[in-house]
Amino acid sequence: MSEPIISVREVWFRYSKHQEWVLKGVSLDVFRGEFIGIIGETGAGKTTLAKHLNGLLKPAKGVVLVFGKDTRKTPTSKLARYVGYLFQNPDSQIYSATIRDELSVSLRKLGFRDSEIEERIKWALDGVDLRKPLDMSPHILSFGERHRLAIATLLAVKPDVFVLDEPFAGIDYKRSLQLLQVFKELTNRGHTVILITHDLQLLAELATRVVFMRGGSILRDSKPEDVIGDVEFLQEHNYTPLQVTVIGAGIGLGRLIRVLDLVKELEKRLQLQASLSTPSRCCRDPLPQQPYNTSTAPLLISLAAQGLSL
Repeated sequence: MSEPIISVREVWFRYSKHQEWVLKGVSLDVFRGEFIGIIGETGAGKTTLAKHLNGLLKPAKGVVLVFGKDTRKTPTSKLARYVGYLFQNPDSQIYSATIRDELSVSLRKLGFRDSEIEERIKWALDGVDLRKPLDMSPHILSFGERHRLAIATLLAVKPDVFVLDEPFAGIDYKRSLQLLQVFKELTNRGHTVILITHDLQLLAELATRVVFMRGGSILRDSKPEDVIGDVEFLQEHNYTPLQVTVIGAGIGLGRLIRVLDLVKELEKRLQLQASLSTPSRCCRDPLPQQPYNTSTAPLLISLAAQGLSL
């Protein structure tokens, strides 16, 4: 296995010495090309951990290495070249007078030519589906539009790692899926995406790995099927499992989390049932049918259609 590009080792953190620990011995390795989802209840430590990944916060104990650089000894401005961070509130990172300035200021600091800056701005705005005059003030945009602009600012820079803290607030579901596809394409090119969200369905479609946090610790870190596909685990920790997963488990298909995967398994079952129900040419009596509840088929097909239409 390749070396991690971010390594979190036994990190402890609290916001003051009079407060409880927010992170309690957290360890996490992040590799190039991953799409990692971080989930957990409010107060689990997700945002606090995320802010350690580019040096916005420094560990009280333990160490965080970003491309081999100790975040305690490296300015956040240098780490930002490698790790782009999206705040929950876009107003925390929008300062410029115009949309063009907001998108270009970081690119100019990085030394890009004017022609390349224009190309990156166009690509980033297309990616977030934001079509506004570039000389417009970003502060008169709606909350959802400001959030998309903040995402576009990160996209234009194309850092090695994108850390996205609840990026879809104020953004409709269709655009959220579109944005996720953009980030998925970036992971295919070697970028890494770390997404904090409560939307299990979005993670089910695109994440390669899911981290579940509770009380400042990581309880589970595995492939999506082993985390959001575990009905008992989610219910135990006050999460509502995906309907697809509940249906799949109910008919004995295991930990399925994607609508299309469930439909494919259903089709296999229906085809098997049909083949077993057809008498053989050399045998007058049909073979015994396998027990199977076909009443779920219309629901699964409906779910699949909804997923495909987004």
